[in-house]
Amino acid sequence: MSRRKDRERILAMRRANPDYAGFRGSDQEPSRTGDTPLAAAVCSVCGRKRNVPVGTVMEQGEAFVCLSCQQKGEEGSSEDESGAEGEPESATPTPQGS
Repeated sequence: MSRRKDRERILAMRRANPDYAGFRGSDQEPSRTGDTPLAAAVCSVCGRKRNVPVGTVMEQGEAFVCLSCQQKGEEGSSEDESGAEGEPESATPTPQGS
């Protein structure tokens, strides 16, 4: 885009929203946590190498489980729990009066 079009777009945004401060760059994003030191860790479930914060590696060590595997585990456990709730403990009928 040309400078003129950029300027027109910014002015239009300011007219629509007077509080618009403009783009301040990715360094100023509130969701950005900063320069967190990362270390490589291997997931104990899937075996993939992941970059995670150093503190996480030190806490979990060899038992590290990546977020993908944690989410899969949560989905699987909730399905197991919901399926087992409606079933009786014994699926075989008991003989009566023998």
